[in-house]
Amino acid sequence: MEGFLSHILKNPIWIEIENWPISWEIGGTAWFPMIESIHVVAISLLLGTVLMVDLRLIGVAARRYSLAQLSEELLPWTWASFWVAVLTGVAMFITRAASHIVNPAFQIKMLLLILAGANMLLLHRLFLTASDKLKQFHAPTNKMKISGTLSLGLWIGITLSGRWIGHII
Repeated sequence: MEGFLSHILKNPIWIEIENWPISWEIGGTAWFPMIESIHVVAISLLLGTVLMVDLRLIGVAARRYSLAQLSEELLPWTWASFWVAVLTGVAMFITRAASHIVNPAFQIKMLLLILAGANMLLLHRLFLTASDKLKQFHAPTNKMKISGTLSLGLWIGITLSGRWIGHII
């Protein structure tokens, strides 16, 4: 496994990506700070919607809303802001792909994103199997509290590691 990971991290493709014309255009012009600003706004919106659902799952906020109603209203915003954050994140990544791929903060952020995605998929699986129940739902179950707390922790970690990417060289 270590040899495979080392091969991926040291692969010359990352240098090739940095040398794409679009990578140079983004990294060497005002595009980068504009894209970074859009990335921060998208993450803020994403975190706001995730926070509301997670706090509802834990049972400390938005208790007058059913989980189904809250999710129905917020999930489109969550997914839209997630995809904007992904696109802008990729645009920033390609400008320094070789350094980012070996950056521990970047690696931690990617791992935490995978874990947050798995947690979200599990939660949606619960939504799908109990959708009628969620319309009447008032008190969070222990599984929902755990999922909401885990999600909050993961997204805090994602945000903090993302901030550290530019500071670890």
